[in-house]
Amino acid sequence: MTTELKVPAVGESVTEVQIGTWLKAEGESVSADEAVVEIESDKATVEMPAPAAGVIAKILKKAGEMANVGEVIALLEEGAEGSAPAAKSEEAKPEPVAAGASSSTSSAPAAGGSTGGHVMPAAARQAANDGVDTDSVAGSGPGGRVLKEDVQRAASKPAASKPAAAQLAAAKNGAAPASGSREEETVPMTMLRRRIAQNLVEAQQNAALLTTFNEIDMGAVMELRKEHKEAFEKAYDVRLGFMSFFVKAAVDALRRVPSINAEVRGNDIVYRHYHDIGIAVGGGKGLVVPIIRNAESLSFAQVEETINDFGQRAQKNKIGIEELTGGTFTISNGGIYGSLLSTPIVNPPQSGILGLHGIQDRPVAIDGQVVIRPMMYVALTYDHRLVDGREAVTFLKRIKECIENPSRMLLEI
Repeated sequence: MTTELKVPAVGESVTEVQIGTWLKAEGESVSADEAVVEIESDKATVEMPAPAAGVIAKILKKAGEMANVGEVIALLEEGAEGSAPAAKSEEAKPEPVAAGASSSTSSAPAAGGSTGGHVMPAAARQAANDGVDTDSVAGSGPGGRVLKEDVQRAASKPAASKPAAAQLAAAKNGAAPASGSREEETVPMTMLRRRIAQNLVEAQQNAALLTTFNEIDMGAVMELRKEHKEAFEKAYDVRLGFMSFFVKAAVDALRRVPSINAEVRGNDIVYRHYHDIGIAVGGGKGLVVPIIRNAESLSFAQVEETINDFGQRAQKNKIGIEELTGGTFTISNGGIYGSLLSTPIVNPPQSGILGLHGIQDRPVAIDGQVVIRPMMYVALTYDHRLVDGREAVTFLKRIKECIENPSRMLLEI
C-alpha cells in the first residue's frame, strides 16, 4: 500500500515551507512515527514523522525546494522492507582490533585523499545535500568507510587549486587562475532567513527607530557571580550567567517605563502588564528569538534554566513555533561574538530592544581617581513614535543602576 507524505500544517498563517534535510533516503526503511525529513517554515524547523512503517519509495521534493502545506513530497510503501538505517547497519559497526594494535591505525585512511571505501548511507545523503563527490573524500570509519562527518569536513574545506598545467592552460584561455578563485555559489535563502530579512526591513520602514547608549560597570555582578556560582550551580544544576541579571533588570526598568513594553496597534497604544522577554540565541539555522514568558514571575534560577534550555534546543533546531511568537521586549547579546558596540534593530511589533556587548577593562574616573574597571556598553533601540528620548535614557539609567548595584532589584528601590 502506497501512502503519500504531505506537508503538515506547521503554524498559523504558514502556507509555504522549505524542504530541509532528508533524514531518510529512497529505498530506506522507516518505522512508524520516525522522523523522515526536516520541514523549515519562516518561524521554526520541525521534523516530519512517518505515518506508518515501510520504505521510502520516492522522494518528490529535494532539499532546498519549496512546497505548500498539504503538498505531497514523498511516497511511502507501507509494510515493505528496504535498506537498514545507517546507525543500524552491520557495516557501521567497528571492526575488531587485535590486542596491542592501535585502533587509529586500523581505521586510518590511505594517504592521498580518496580511499575508495564504502560510503555509508548517512554520508551519501550528506554528500548529496552538500554537492560533495564522495570519491574524493577520505574515509575515517572502519575499513576506510566514508562517514557523514568525513563529508561535512570535506564540504567545509575550500576547493583545491588546479594543477599547474591546468592553471597554465586556463591562463592562456584568459581565465582567472585558481589561486585567485572567482567561483560563486548560489543557495536558496532559508525560510527563517527570509522572515528575519522581512522583519528587519519592516522595522526600518514602519517605525521611527532611534538608539541611545550607556555604559555599565560590571564589577559588582562579576563579584556576585564569583562568590555564589558554585553554590548556585550545585543547587540548581545550571550555571549563573549574566543574562539572568539583565532579564531581571529589564523587567524592573520596563515597569518604570511601561511605554517601552507597549506596542503601536493602528491608532492605539497597547500597554502590556506582563513581561515576555525575547532572548536572541544562535541556532543551527540562524538567529532565533525564543520568548521567556512572564519573566517578572521567574527567579534567577528559572531564568537561567529557561535560557540554557533554549540554547541547547536552538542548536538542534528544536525550538517550537509557539516559543518564537509574541514577546514584549528583546535582549540581544552581541558581546558573546566580540561586539564592542552596535545598534540593534527592534523586532516588530515590539517597541524596544536592549543590546549587550563585550566586557572590557577600561580606565574610568571614580571619586576623582582613574581606575581600571570591567565596563560594558549597552544600547537601547526604540520606536520614537511611542518612546521619547527622556524615557529611553531613564530606562538605560535604571538598567545601569540595577546591574551596578544588584541588591536594588531585590529591594525594588
